[in-house]
Amino acid sequence: MLLFIANIKRAILSFIDLQLQELNSRFDVVNTELLLCVACLSPRDGFRAFNHSKLVKMADFYPYDFDAVHVRVLSRELKNYIVDVQCHNAFVGLKGLTDLAQVMVETRKNVKYPHVYLLLKLALILPVATATVERVFSAMKYINTKLRNRMSDEFLSDCLVTYVERDLFTSVSTEDIMYRFQNMKSRRGHFV
Repeated sequence: MLLFIANIKRAILSFIDLQLQELNSRFDVVNTELLLCVACLSPRDGFRAFNHSKLVKMADFYPYDFDAVHVRVLSRELKNYIVDVQCHNAFVGLKGLTDLAQVMVETRKNVKYPHVYLLLKLALILPVATATVERVFSAMKYINTKLRNRMSDEFLSDCLVTYVERDLFTSVSTEDIMYRFQNMKSRRGHFV
């Protein structure tokens, strides 16, 4: 019986090791750090995962949204925010970030803590933004083939937009495209 339990433990540990190797191969250090910072926003168990320094570090990943002044303001907001939401009944029993965002809007905490709310919004759009970028990189192998490997970055970008957003472009008629193309600037030949 002990041998059986030891074999199960070994199998479980090897499975966990394989899962960790897979995660490490998919996420670099920066992505892992960003995900750990996002986890600190979790409202579960009375905001048990809250970590002030990691949330300030998360703001550093978004330099266009948080300059040095905004990071200092965020740091002050976070100190007040955690005390405020832990004492507020509306924030008890929340399951995830979407619930937290909804309750922040309902209680107007998004106005009181705008920088914290911005962090929350950035955390909520992260999966969508990442998925879109992954989709574009996957599409690049169809657009930038051996026959088309010398196209300019602008033309490649235009082709990628039309490929990735092809559902949107199916509603545009060929005549509209030709009319737009003809009116851009004078061409040698015109379509009839």
